[in-house]
This record gives sequence, structure tokens and C-alpha cells, in this order.
Amino acid sequence: MKKVPVPPSRPPSRPCSARRIAALALGLAAAASSSAQPAVGTGQTLRIQINSDIRTTDPGGNRDDNTDNVLLHVGEGLVALREDTSVGPMLASKVDTSADGLTYTFTLRDGVKFQNGATLTADDVVWNWQRYLKPTSGWRCLPEFDGKGMTKVLSVEAPNPKTVVFKLERASALFLTMMARPDCGGAAILHRSSVGPDGAWKEPVGTGPYKLKEWKRGQYVELTRFDGYSSRAEPRDGLTGGKKAEVENLRFVVIPDSAAAKAALYSGGIDAFVSPSPADVVEMRKRSDVLVDTTPVMTMVGLLLQTNDPVLKDVRVRRALALSLDTPEIARSVTEGLSAVNNSVVPSSSPYYDAVQGSGFKRDLAAAKKLLAEAGYRGQPIRMIANKRYEALYSAAVLVQAMASEAGINVELEVLDWATQLDRYTKGQYQSMAFIYSARIDPSLNYEMVSGDKATQPRKVWDSPYAQARLTESMVTRDKARRQVLFDEMHKQMLQDVPMIVLFNASDATAMRKSVTGFKGWAPAKPRFWNVRLAAAG
Repeated sequence: MKKVPVPPSRPPSRPCSARRIAALALGLAAAASSSAQPAVGTGQTLRIQINSDIRTTDPGGNRDDNTDNVLLHVGEGLVALREDTSVGPMLASKVDTSADGLTYTFTLRDGVKFQNGATLTADDVVWNWQRYLKPTSGWRCLPEFDGKGMTKVLSVEAPNPKTVVFKLERASALFLTMMARPDCGGAAILHRSSVGPDGAWKEPVGTGPYKLKEWKRGQYVELTRFDGYSSRAEPRDGLTGGKKAEVENLRFVVIPDSAAAKAALYSGGIDAFVSPSPADVVEMRKRSDVLVDTTPVMTMVGLLLQTNDPVLKDVRVRRALALSLDTPEIARSVTEGLSAVNNSVVPSSSPYYDAVQGSGFKRDLAAAKKLLAEAGYRGQPIRMIANKRYEALYSAAVLVQAMASEAGINVELEVLDWATQLDRYTKGQYQSMAFIYSARIDPSLNYEMVSGDKATQPRKVWDSPYAQARLTESMVTRDKARRQVLFDEMHKQMLQDVPMIVLFNASDATAMRKSVTGFKGWAPAKPRFWNVRLAAAG
């Protein structure tokens, strides 16, 4: 038998020269020095102004825009918005859809950890969705998944630790889009330790690049880097793609007054000022120590008119108000020319914004006065709520008051704090108000946020069976041409019904000290502070 030589377990030793020993020692010292280097941004805190405190730490619950913006750094869902507002995988590595659109299968990424060190499994996804779908959950998007709106989730199952299967009652073109909605917390998948044994909320334990460190109510919310974060390999892409916590801490500082926020930015008390007023943007662009990122966004500013109100229930009065306004001038004036008029619920940056959407109200005082006479209007006061947290809303309300008076309409302004106004909006307790809606990423979602049954959802503005039927169809059909027809029809009808007067889509700005690099705004108006660096002092 031929013997096969067995190689030695290690190569024969050879004498080490003094030079080789010295080189080896230098190499080990360099390696030790490299491993001892702190992570980028260690010890640094990026201070970001927000104009009011967050409402909760439970994503998609008792929320507003600031709440969304903070918690999107902590929690992540199966899918998320890309830069172009399409939907891409986030915690999922891939998504498969059945031919009939009734079954969605999500394959989870490998190596994803929760912020307590636990590994993400399909069972965690099932637990989260069971919590979201409870009738008492308070989740913003529940009506879209429990059968009242877009569809009904019949089951969420985990056939193995890497796979989650959703079964739907009816197909919907917007199932993944709804799942990715930032205003619903992106349907964040959280560890079950986020709640207590009784199901009561504690704090978010998510999978994002930052985790909650401290919430000092009325003062700040501080997040800190999650060292076990598992980033996607792609470049940053909206709310998905690669994410890196380049700064150790993010401190969201509550500064309601914009003048105080601007002074803090100039003095170095904060590093970023989110959504400064257009006038401040003009001023800041002239400074050498400040950078301003300005991006057209899908945020919608408009006037809400309570169609159940004794005065405004007459559509002739609502039309007269619309005809009394020079809406292009209002848009230009309150945004310092940064935004153009848009009288459509469909954002001007949407691919569904066409010539029909571009049609709107034209000022005609004679026609307005005629409608008021026909309606028997005799100067009854119309109280319009505004706030100074969003200066554009207050400025718009002042202009509306002045323009409407020329037609004989008596508008009285009532200035409230934002929290109170939001509560009045939610309960439908107002005659009229200047209001701002956070960005939506599909026209169906834009119409969904303003139309519906006031009896069950008082916050809805447009209670119209005509609109609701078309909205429902737009959420199901995948035919782009048909969807365009539906949106065109809804726009034309809204101009007739006038439940609200859309004024413009905002241009969002973020002002930063020049030490801040890597920030980039985008159309959904959700500021992202991952992949953002803060230059070391010195």
C-alpha cells in the first residue's frame, strides 16, 4: 500500500532575527493601537431642535410629526420607503407576493439584533402584528388592516424562524405602502420587552441604529448609538438602505420658539434647526457659519372647513371663501417664494399630478359676494384656528382674514398652542383652521387622510360617498391609468364641495452649523440623522 505523506501540523520553526522580532512587535503594537481607537463620533452629541415635545415613545400610537421623526431612528419595519418614495425591504431580505395579491411572504435578514441583544425571529414579527391588530391598540394604521379600510389581515404566521406569511381578505395595491408609512411608525418590529407583563407600554426596544437613552419631558429626548446594529449593505436610501450612527448621541431639544431656536443655532447651542421659517431661511443663507438644506416636500398646508358647522354647512359660503382668496399670493408670501400654489390634495411632486390637478381656485370677489347673498350670509363670524409653532399657518390665516374681508366674510382668528389645536382637529371641534399635514407618499393616502365618515372619525374633513367610492377603488386597482382617472375625478369634486382649501406643498429646510456633514433632506420631509457626522471641536 502506498503511503500518503502526512504534512506536519505546523511548519518547522526557524530562528527569529532581531529585525523580525522588532517588526513583529511593531505590528502587534499597531494592531493594539488600532483596536483601541474609539468608534467614530464617540463622546459626541448632535443637538437637534424640535418645536414641541414628542407625544409618546410608542411608534405609530399617539403620534405627531416630531414623534415620528425621533422614533424612526429607533424602530424599523419589514419594509420602508426608498428615496423615490417607492417601498423596499428593510428587516426583510425579500418580499414575495402571490399572483392573487392575497399572500405576502417576508424572508427576514440574517443577523438582525434588537437593542437588548436578542436576535430577531419571525415569532417577534407575529407578536408585533398581533399587538398592532388588537382593537384597543391605538395604532394609527389599524383601520387599514382590520377590514375597515384598505384590507383585512386574516393571519400572520411564522412557518419557520426566518419566514413570515401574511394572508389578506382582499388584495390591495397599497399593502406594502401602508406598512411603510412613517406616520404609522413604519410598523416597527419591537422586542416584546417593550411592554410589561400586563401589556402596558414601557419603552421601545427596536432594531434601529439608535436606541432610547433618556426622555426628559418638555426638555429633550436623547438617543444613543446601538453598537450591535446590523446595517443593510446598500447606500442610504430613504428610510432603508445602509445606516450608520456616526455620532454617539442624538439629542432632540425642545425649543418651541423659532427666534430662540435661531439664536441657539447661531451661538452654537444647537447643531441643527429643523424646519426654520422661510424668512429665517433667507437670512441664514447669508451667514458663513450656517448651512441650509432646502428640499421640496409633500407636506400639505391648507384651510379646513367644518361642513357640520351651522354657517359653513352651506357650500355656497365655503365656495365664496375660496373665491375670496388669492391662493397663489398666499403661497408666495408665506413661503418667501420657496413654494408655489397647489390647490390639489395630490402633491405637486407626485407622478399623478397632471393638468387636472393643476386646476384650482381663481379669485373672483364679485362671484363670492353673489354666493354669500344667495346663502343669506350676514357677516356671522367664522372662527379660524391657527398656531405659531408653524409660522406659515399663522401667516396664511392672517392673509385669509384680510382677503376674505374684502368679500364681506368675517373671519376671526383664534391662536392656540399646537397640542390644543391638534386635539381640536382630532375631535372635529372647530369651524375652520389653518392646518398642516405631514407628507404622504401616494395620492390614495393623501385623500385617505382627509376623507371619510365624520361620525366614526371626526378628524376627517370630506365626508363624501362619491369620494369614498373612488378612494376605495384607487387603493385596490394596480392600473396606473385608472388610478389617474380616479384622482382627477376626486380633485374636480373637491373643488366643488370645498371641504378644505389646499394652499401649497411646503419646501422643507434644515439649518445646520457647518460642523455638521452628511445630512440630506427628501420629499417625505422626514429628517434622518444617521450617516451624519459632527466635526470634532478644535
